[in-house]
Amino acid sequence: MNIAVSHVRRVLSACYDPQEASALAKIVCCEMLGQSPTDFYMGKDITLGKEKHQELEDILRRLCNFEPIQYIQGVARFGGRDFRVTPAVLVPRPETEELTALVAAEAPAGARILDIGTGSGCIAVTLSIEVKEACVEGWDISSEALEVARLNARRLKAQVHFEQRDIFAPESEATASRYDIVVSNPPYVTEAEKADMERNVLDWEPANALFVPDDAPLHYYRRIATLGHKLLTGNGRLYLEINRAYGPHVCHLLQEEGYGETVLRKDFFGNDRFVIAKI
Repeated sequence: MNIAVSHVRRVLSACYDPQEASALAKIVCCEMLGQSPTDFYMGKDITLGKEKHQELEDILRRLCNFEPIQYIQGVARFGGRDFRVTPAVLVPRPETEELTALVAAEAPAGARILDIGTGSGCIAVTLSIEVKEACVEGWDISSEALEVARLNARRLKAQVHFEQRDIFAPESEATASRYDIVVSNPPYVTEAEKADMERNVLDWEPANALFVPDDAPLHYYRRIATLGHKLLTGNGRLYLEINRAYGPHVCHLLQEEGYGETVLRKDFFGNDRFVIAKI
């Protein structure tokens, strides 16, 4: 059965703007159906058997239901590696890649690193691989997310210890471990910001990993700052990804909590996105 690239584009154009529809069409045709990029750009037909044709129609149906392409493929690219992703975890963002690269560049060999809210494990696994002799742990409240994180660690041959932890539970303060670095990309999108978000995020990605109440946008940062006093070594540092609207607020909170050398950094797009603070 011959399927024209124009058919894939046409179906997707009914749901997405032209640029996104074209990008998705290329992923579907080249990465998922095996068409060469040259044939794709020339608009050549794809010859599919009955089973593959049904697979294509299922992919298009899911995309038109605004399911993220990463969940359909089951994989997301992060730091040059493929990570398994499911609706139990966030799709890793470029900003989080920047945060991870920042930690990797500044962490000393043998650093003890804790990733709070590890999700797919993309931060923890990457740091385990890229920081020489690092000892890395990842915490998450979700058992489903931890299953994905452990799978990624096994696939990428990373040595990471994962634990199910609720950072708001009193027992999260009772730990014998001390860390040189605590890194976190916690929930930071306010409920009010939902109005400007796309359906592929709102309808599919885990809300508990994304959103905070409008009246408590720094909820997680305050708790992580408190825990930091118990978790970090004397020269330890926090590395945090933040909502671009709250950079100075996060810095002020950390200073109030007794942190020094608090630095606010911008992401690739020029937005306030990362805060680094020394205990």
